[in-house]
Amino acid sequence: MQIRIYYEDTDCGGIVYHSQYINFCERARSERFFSRGLMPGGEREGFVVKKLNADFKASAKLGDLLEVKSKLLWMKNSSFAIKQEIFRKQQLLFSAEVTLAYLKDAGLARIDEGLKARIRDLF
Repeated sequence: MQIRIYYEDTDCGGIVYHSQYINFCERARSERFFSRGLMPGGEREGFVVKKLNADFKASAKLGDLLEVKSKLLWMKNSSFAIKQEIFRKQQLLFSAEVTLAYLKDAGLARIDEGLKARIRDLF
């Protein structure tokens, strides 16, 4: 997914705020679901970030066009992890490993095989 850097994403020097990289990854994850007619969460169920390990490599600047790439690392009964990387052209700016847990009716729940298959297809 491509993301353009706007003024609202930056400090007064035109450098992207560190927290925005996490927002960009969230948008890219959600867009994967939306593009297939799925919702990442609903009224009674959905995925929440359980763990996030971020590595900041270089700064993006106002006007940059970034690419967010995502791939599935592993999947268990009630969670899965993806690696998300943000690039400006060929330069890696940010990398994160994100673990998402599946909640249903406000508690941790097992991901059924149909949903597991759709997640594998998404990433």
